[in-house]
Amino acid sequence: MQDRILLLDCTLRDGGYVNNWEFGQSTALCVAQRVIQAGVDIVELGFLDDRNAATHHRTLQPTTADMDAIYEGLEKKNSMLVAMIDYGTCSIDSIAPCEESILDGIRIIFKRKNLRNAIAFGKQIKAKGYKVFMQLVSITDYDDAGILEMVECMKDLEPYGISIVDTYGLMHKEEMMHYFYLMHRNLPAETLIGYHPHNNFQLAYSNAIELVKKTRGLGRTIVVDGTVYGMGKSAGNAPLELLSMYLNEHFDGHYDINQILEAIDGSIMPIYKQNYWGYSLNFYLSALNDCHPNYITYLLGKKTLSVKAINEIIGSIDQDKKLAYSKEHVAELYQQYLQRKAPGESSVASFTQHLSSNEILLLAPGSSIISEMPRIQEYIEQHRPTVVALNCIPKSYPLDYVFICNSKRLSLMYNDFRRLSDDVTTIATSNVENIGRAFDHVLDFEAFLDKEDPVAGDNALVVFLNFAREAGIRTITLAGFDGFSPSSPNYFEGSADLSKTPAEMASINGRLREHLNAAQHHFALRFLTHSVYNDDAE
Repeated sequence: MQDRILLLDCTLRDGGYVNNWEFGQSTALCVAQRVIQAGVDIVELGFLDDRNAATHHRTLQPTTADMDAIYEGLEKKNSMLVAMIDYGTCSIDSIAPCEESILDGIRIIFKRKNLRNAIAFGKQIKAKGYKVFMQLVSITDYDDAGILEMVECMKDLEPYGISIVDTYGLMHKEEMMHYFYLMHRNLPAETLIGYHPHNNFQLAYSNAIELVKKTRGLGRTIVVDGTVYGMGKSAGNAPLELLSMYLNEHFDGHYDINQILEAIDGSIMPIYKQNYWGYSLNFYLSALNDCHPNYITYLLGKKTLSVKAINEIIGSIDQDKKLAYSKEHVAELYQQYLQRKAPGESSVASFTQHLSSNEILLLAPGSSIISEMPRIQEYIEQHRPTVVALNCIPKSYPLDYVFICNSKRLSLMYNDFRRLSDDVTTIATSNVENIGRAFDHVLDFEAFLDKEDPVAGDNALVVFLNFAREAGIRTITLAGFDGFSPSSPNYFEGSADLSKTPAEMASINGRLREHLNAAQHHFALRFLTHSVYNDDAE
């Protein structure tokens, strides 16, 4: 058999993870027609999922008839048109015979545990006349024995193609080629072998190129997946325009790249501007740890953990749960991490005598510590309080203590932190990694959380108030506690990915107001600057 390299576009299916498959019928038709005009060999039009209602606005449809309705009038030319089914989400009754549909083939994705059931379903699809592609989701779940078992099970089905699916972008070229050769040596020569990459390690394009280069001369038909402008799940896919360029230059490809560029400019860029996809810390960390990206999203969302801490928590996930996201499992591991004792933790009683014997002025990083500076400076001159800066180091004030309970905040103020006078005492909670300068005191972070409050229980103000109770502090004056606002800066010196949605801001503001009201029973509290938590600041 001769070598063949086929290019498959899955923009309208995998790209749908970006925009919930809401391309709109006009855009979906345009993208499909452009990639067909470009000469792309196989074009995937979307998902078949009969748990959803039919609509012309999405490329996720319940039946083949509904998929046909979206693409009415599409000129398929020489391209093979396919759709995808995630095994278990679409019944065979939703699939019309192939001769009644615009579709030529169906790709079935399935997890390893569903191998035999997915093959049985594939036989039903094949009986209706479709070319059947079997997609090995999370290929890294398979060891060599698992691949050989899969090959043996596929003999009765004789699928048109089988694809290596690097769902979370975990593989380097050596691993990818190992899977390919194992399948190549054991599958029938006529079975297409596909590769579906993701870009978590920035390797989707280079791995695809490695595959087509290394398989030259083997007499095997190879299918390489790509999407227009790399649009796709998590960090995105191999860009179709780059793949077609390479195949044109090195494999006598026939692809009209201008058509793909027109699709980028006219259809994909407007989506990209509203819904970013591509390489990111989140997806890098998920690939680094061989885990589902939702674990990283959950832990980054805490906004209090260092990356080192996130990696440690991810490292403790049960192996069988790493690629199957469990919010309950990661929440439990997060709580376990908080309960760990840090080396050299200080007892509160050992250093708080000065704090408990004087009035505390607590400075937060709200913009009012700049805009209302004269009032704050006058207050300091008149009352001579102990000045404690909470997750900030404002240069215009004489500080006695800096209290840090957020690693992200430390990174923002690190240059000022390392230049602090030795007269300033630094206190940190155990979730914060010190860099370059040791903290004077480290406290058990978990001991000062409000575990009953999932919204603001780890907020800096809550942590400090709980610390203050144990330290015996009686009087606290608050400045810079402006509250979160979607319409004005929330930090006087800016922030690094500490932003929240308006709904999150409102929820946190409400919970902090409740915490402050409850704290009135334990402290003499007063606001020196304007705050959403107190309309009558002094």
